[in-house]
Amino acid sequence: MKILAIDTSCDDTCASVLDNDSIVTNVVSSQIEIHKKWGGVVPNLAKRAHEEKIDDVIKEAIGKNGFKDIDVIGVTIGPGLSPALGVGVEKAKELAKKYNKKIVAVNHIEAHLLSVFLKDENEFDRKIKLPALALTVSGGHTKIVLIKDIGEYEVLGESLDDAAGEALDKAAKLMDLGYPGGAVIEKMAKEGKSDFLKLPIPMREIGRAHV
Repeated sequence: MKILAIDTSCDDTCASVLDNDSIVTNVVSSQIEIHKKWGGVVPNLAKRAHEEKIDDVIKEAIGKNGFKDIDVIGVTIGPGLSPALGVGVEKAKELAKKYNKKIVAVNHIEAHLLSVFLKDENEFDRKIKLPALALTVSGGHTKIVLIKDIGEYEVLGESLDDAAGEALDKAAKLMDLGYPGGAVIEKMAKEGKSDFLKLPIPMREIGRAHV
């Protein structure tokens, strides 16, 4: 089965073609340069950029054979930025109607969780067995999830306020380090000294008592 996957959940316009569980093409149009001066993603600017790029991204992803080999269109419906998500959903509906294809609505976080089961261009198979513990650390979502089976999940923990990506972006903005903050701080961390500050480990003695 050939699947066209469309994602416009935030600031990247993405389209990919999958042949069952193998990634055939993966095309991404980044909006970093658009949002850089604001220090974060501006929803209406993201929507406009998606509208400008989505046709070209999809065209590049499906290649010269077009839609004749596509069986299903998958599209992200949330969570994400509503104005941005709407661009992908409307495009998927338009294409499904034009080419008489079925649509599958995709949850953004579930897609992150299940992406590890896909094979890349080298057919690398991770051979993950279920149940499995998963960590999602995308821009706006930080969760620890137990994957019991495909479609059956339990959230074991998540951030109470900001997700990790949002916290890094805000910290970078406060320190005038640039955008996106995560990439900048990660690069700086690699060049730093891991032992320059001794931080306490909460309940250290209790943890030792149970080892």
